[in-house]
Amino acid sequence: MAQRVVSIGSLSGLHARPAAIFVQAAAQAPVPVSIAVEGKPPVPANSLLGVMTLGAGCGDLVTLTAAGDQAEAVLDMLTALLSKELDA
Repeated sequence: MAQRVVSIGSLSGLHARPAAIFVQAAAQAPVPVSIAVEGKPPVPANSLLGVMTLGAGCGDLVTLTAAGDQAEAVLDMLTALLSKELDA
């Protein structure tokens, strides 16, 4: 199982548009991915409602977890996505 911890780069956090962009990318991944913030259970990264209920704001740390043959590459891609401004 692979994990990455990343700081949310979008000024609005994982709300509305940034969450939708992230969820769409996670849904296209060839392996299942979960996302969590400290103090809350992980949710599927391909669930818009789940991701938005995490309440992750700008600068918050989230943990991405995936398992499978392509987990490392998927997490690298999703980490890069989350670390930049997605609401531009």
